[in-house]
Amino acid sequence: MRGIGEMARASGLSVSALRFYDGAGVLVPAEVDAATGYRRYADEQLRAARLIAGLRRVGMPVTEIAQAVQDLKDPDSVRRRLAHHRQRLEDGLADAKRELLRIHALLDLEENLMTRISLPAAALAASLNAVRFAAADPGGLLPGVLFETGDGFLTLVATDRFRMALATVAADVEGPPARLMVPVAVVDELLAPAPGPIVLDLAADVIRAEVGGRVVDGKPLPVDFPDYRRLVELTEPATRVTVDPAGLREMLAAAPLVHREHEGSAYTVVVLGLDQAGSVRLAAESEWVEAAERHVAVNREFLLEALDAGGPGQLVLELDGPIKPLAVRVPGDDSRFSILMPVRE
Repeated sequence: MRGIGEMARASGLSVSALRFYDGAGVLVPAEVDAATGYRRYADEQLRAARLIAGLRRVGMPVTEIAQAVQDLKDPDSVRRRLAHHRQRLEDGLADAKRELLRIHALLDLEENLMTRISLPAAALAASLNAVRFAAADPGGLLPGVLFETGDGFLTLVATDRFRMALATVAADVEGPPARLMVPVAVVDELLAPAPGPIVLDLAADVIRAEVGGRVVDGKPLPVDFPDYRRLVELTEPATRVTVDPAGLREMLAAAPLVHREHEGSAYTVVVLGLDQAGSVRLAAESEWVEAAERHVAVNREFLLEALDAGGPGQLVLELDGPIKPLAVRVPGDDSRFSILMPVRE
């Protein structure tokens, strides 16, 4: 028989550890003196104690150590437990390496004032498709899309002053908050279909994206984007009407053309109103007056592009009279919508 001190020296476990494993029922002494409480261990328990010491050093949980001790007479079972624990350690090490790399990358981003955005490429492309039509042409005042990061999301906004489109998409965002204009040339490259994730690095002087095995580079536009939130506040409507985009397109195709001109450019206008049943109808040009509370005139081509950007399925038009914007929304989806500025008579 061995006393607890001798067992500690022979096994590599401390006295306190032997007491712990006794209390846990993992290694119970062969004898305990009723008067003194001294623990005595049988010689054959030394093998189990040494096993416990080794498993403890490699971080095996107590419950699994107890099972290994119980299986000591079946070495193959113990080896299977060792293999399982080794795999767990290797997986944990791989996770730790990835996390360390992420922390290093985060430090680099902070040091270089760069923001990294990661999300599925398809999700970014879908959101860009929802706003691209509203971006100004390269020669316009705002020839790009605003990229603005939030806590766990990316907001995309485009406007050419006559219309605006907004989309929000979930994303992993690391680094400082970003708010910059991405040129339409870069946006159009990001619209190309690609599987898997996309990683965007945004800084004051550089835009870099890795997607589908290719790299897209560019520079932010040095322009101030208008306060789009102020425009969003204007979208609380007096009337919401659900429309079938295909049916509305047919109505627009058959509508008489109302021609207007702005800064030397000709365009066509449609006047939307409501019939007695509350459905959308095309109003006559003669009804296009400010007194018509539920009529609004908009650029016909802009409306068609907004319907296309809304995607398949029904859409909701929000009308609030002749001097408020017309909003086009997807039912049940607040992450994207567009606004068309009214055309004044």
